[in-house]
Amino acid sequence: MQDGILEKVYADLLSWCRQRDFAGQDPFDGLNSRLFQASPFRNSRTARLLWTQFFKRSPIDFRSTAQVPQQRNAKGIALFALASLARLRTKPTEEGDKETRKLLTDLISMRLTGFNGAAWGYNFDWQGRAFYAPRGTPTVVPTAFAARALIEAAELLDGHEHSTDYLSFARTICDFILNDLNRTEDAADEVCFSYSPLDTTRVFNASLLAGEVLAVVGRLAKESSLCEWAKRTARYVVRRQRADGSWSYGGDDYQSWADNFHTAFILTSLSRIIRSCESAPDEFESALRRGYEYWHEQFFLANGWPKYFPGGAYPADVHAAGAALVALAELRGQIPGTLLLADKIAHWTTENLYNRSGYFYYQRRRFYTIRIPYMRWSEAWMAYGLARLIEAKHSS
Repeated sequence: MQDGILEKVYADLLSWCRQRDFAGQDPFDGLNSRLFQASPFRNSRTARLLWTQFFKRSPIDFRSTAQVPQQRNAKGIALFALASLARLRTKPTEEGDKETRKLLTDLISMRLTGFNGAAWGYNFDWQGRAFYAPRGTPTVVPTAFAARALIEAAELLDGHEHSTDYLSFARTICDFILNDLNRTEDAADEVCFSYSPLDTTRVFNASLLAGEVLAVVGRLAKESSLCEWAKRTARYVVRRQRADGSWSYGGDDYQSWADNFHTAFILTSLSRIIRSCESAPDEFESALRRGYEYWHEQFFLANGWPKYFPGGAYPADVHAAGAALVALAELRGQIPGTLLLADKIAHWTTENLYNRSGYFYYQRRRFYTIRIPYMRWSEAWMAYGLARLIEAKHSS
């Protein structure tokens, strides 16, 4: 895809998001409904699941009727900060520097307190199949993306005049991971971190995101013990890779599916661990390549169409597209041809899921398109993905 078109789509998307102060709706924010919270159903696990899935799957947005407020999401702010950092590396400007630092300051202000280190959660109650996480529960995924933003800020901005010590702040996140999350240790040399302090689930991409944080902070802070923890998380996931190269979502029977963007998360985090930890390339490189080959072959059509599952083509999900662009930019230099696939994905997504007023749709299904703009799930991920692709092409 031509660089000029990428730049314009990115600029228009950021303008659309800035006008809304990076606040909006989310596929999973149904439980923020004031109507639902005022009802007795708020105490029912089944009702919470059904209510959440109704809003997530409906092609019509009923959030205004149900009084679901538009809000900022900590993971969304982290993704916008990561996009801004990528653009700043490619095209440094005073205005870009100010916006990046403002997003980082906002992200830090959104952290949760009362834990051993800095942590972030979602701005809504979340009812999953395994457990219930009330709003404000720290979870590893938004925490890991906040950490990634702070780590990249440390590499780009620390040491400059009037700079925040982003690395020291990111180091405290390791204390949350090591002291607040629960751990599964099936063998002495491996570990799987839980999704939150409230559960003992074994979600492979989430645990590996924790490992990524430990690896990169360990490298920058010169703490080899953090890298050893990171390699233990990688071993847990790599040893559970299937014969065809795929990974299931998690370690329990009900988590046996594989999907596009969670696989992209695994590939990205594994790549970062490999580049950060001594001896990791020899131990994990082959698993990374096998995982990439399966992901490339099973989750994309020839024209760049991002499939959600390895079976049918539908739904085509914008989150899968954005996460793929990030992963492909990350893997450049480790695996050949990644930017060719990224270009196809960017082209297809812009042609099929982009509204020319400046935002991306949620999903394309067989008979209809869900055109709801979701600030974290859609806009933040595409901003991050496009920024990383522009950066990768600029440096190639």
